[in-house]
Amino acid sequence: MMTRMDYAATAPQALNILFQQEKYLHQQFAHHPVLNPVVWKLVKIRVSQINQCAFCIDMHSKDALKQGEKPERIWGLDAWKDMPFYSETEQVAIQWAETVTMEKTISDQQYLRAEKVFGDGLVDLTVAINAINSWNRVAKVFKPEVGAYQP
Repeated sequence: MMTRMDYAATAPQALNILFQQEKYLHQQFAHHPVLNPVVWKLVKIRVSQINQCAFCIDMHSKDALKQGEKPERIWGLDAWKDMPFYSETEQVAIQWAETVTMEKTISDQQYLRAEKVFGDGLVDLTVAINAINSWNRVAKVFKPEVGAYQP
């Protein structure tokens, strides 16, 4: 396989924007009563699955396992609606992530349910979904080595 440019070394200021966004989101998810690092990690994996970003699926799955996530909750994300492994909060977050990532219209019913669960955290959740979509697109263009990431 062809080696592509090291995007982080080539455009560090551009990547710094994404890293600063990650730092902000980490702070928000660490202190929000409903949005937490587990929800965030599940969203990152699910969005990466939708986008078929092998590097990001590998990286976020490894991180989740290291943080104590159960393997079946990672493997089951692709069929989460039929799996009994996810809380209502996680289900609402995953559904929101799918709808935003697939650029579908958010119905009023879906919006009200998500607003009820996340309150003002819905803005941060939406930004987090857009952030992982951005990372997926960068990784899919420059193709960092899958499996090279070690948490």
